[in-house]
Amino acid sequence: MHTRHLNEQLVRVLKTIGYDVGFQKGQGAYLYDRQGARYLDLLSGFGVFAIGRNHPTLRTALKSVLDADLPNLVQLDVSTLAGVLAERLLEHVPYLDKVFFANSGAETVEAAIKFARGATGRPGIVYCGHSFHGLSYGALSLTDDSNFRGGFEPLLPGCTPIPFNDLAALEKALSSRQVGAFIVEPIQGKGVNMPSDEFLPAALALCRKYGTLFIADEIQTGLGRTGKFLAIEHWNIEPDMVLLAKALSGGHVPIGALLTRKNIFDKIFNQMDRAVVHGSTFAKNDLAMAAGIATLEVMKAEKLVENAAKRGAELRLALQGMVPGYELMKEVRGKGLMIGVEFGPPKSLKLKASWNLLETANKGLFCQLITVPLFKDHKILTQVAGHGSHTIKLLPPLVISEEDCRWIAKSFDDVIAGSHKVPGAIWSLGKTLVDNAVRKSA
Repeated sequence: MHTRHLNEQLVRVLKTIGYDVGFQKGQGAYLYDRQGARYLDLLSGFGVFAIGRNHPTLRTALKSVLDADLPNLVQLDVSTLAGVLAERLLEHVPYLDKVFFANSGAETVEAAIKFARGATGRPGIVYCGHSFHGLSYGALSLTDDSNFRGGFEPLLPGCTPIPFNDLAALEKALSSRQVGAFIVEPIQGKGVNMPSDEFLPAALALCRKYGTLFIADEIQTGLGRTGKFLAIEHWNIEPDMVLLAKALSGGHVPIGALLTRKNIFDKIFNQMDRAVVHGSTFAKNDLAMAAGIATLEVMKAEKLVENAAKRGAELRLALQGMVPGYELMKEVRGKGLMIGVEFGPPKSLKLKASWNLLETANKGLFCQLITVPLFKDHKILTQVAGHGSHTIKLLPPLVISEEDCRWIAKSFDDVIAGSHKVPGAIWSLGKTLVDNAVRKSA
């Protein structure tokens, strides 16, 4: 049915890499296939399952809303649950005053673009190279990935990229005083690229100097992912807008949230006949609001932010310890439970020849030689960090245990060791993937 009525190419991809196991159940950090085998989920639905899958507190909250016969989405009324969730979010970000709810991360980015232009009267938006902010037209205009942009241009005018970590380029872009906002992921999701220690604080100072709003896209990094409630807390900065989504949903009901200052908000909704100048039909629905409230409660009760910091440090340390022993491993980086494991060209002749064969066929294909056996042989689900990337991204639920971390480290060690054996099973897989790539291009 999926092949016939939905995305046939996705089905082909899953079958090619052996991921078509038919998952039947999810619980906490684990997935179970049709045979009952247990997998450790290091993808967490692109980060939405921060509190784990099917958390009982979340399920109870959603059921209680359905059982209460609430007057949902009256539209000419206000939502009590929306008010509660807004208040609880702002408790974590006390320098901001107002919340605008949306249905997704991309929709939250779209709102941020409109708010920035409306509040400043300036058309320009500056974003960073290697960024990912979403796939709707405005968000795609701020996403620096030709694979996603290809075939859909021209995109939104007035959007200017600068290299990530390049303060001189940022100042040059802002000096025109036509830029309404600078939007940045504190840690970039595509590649788990880290800012330099000075980049974000200095970028905020430049925004203040030129009257530009600073937007922190925390859609993936927020709500404890990096071991702080917001990733920007690692650099002690206070942006003008914070964008949240993904984990706030609890994994069940989509939600996005834009947190901002009152003076910005009031320039958008500045009089009664503009009270609905921006909105979204389903944005404040009671199920989404209840999911957000329950997610925050679980995170606090189970100390998941603290767990992310502790388990993330353990896992990074274990993975970093492997780097000196494997010439294909280049770097392990990240914060909390957002971790990138980067691979790079080897020096030995046998490995170099095999690496070059893969790179010629399809840039970044080597990472599939790690993710596929991790999945098939060790029951670990993970992902390559972006198109053509040499980095594998770990984005597990924040509920993972010390035992789970040992499972991850042992599995990576085993698979990476296998990748250094030429000839070997992993490089045979590489030949199969290359052959498939050649057939597709023929």
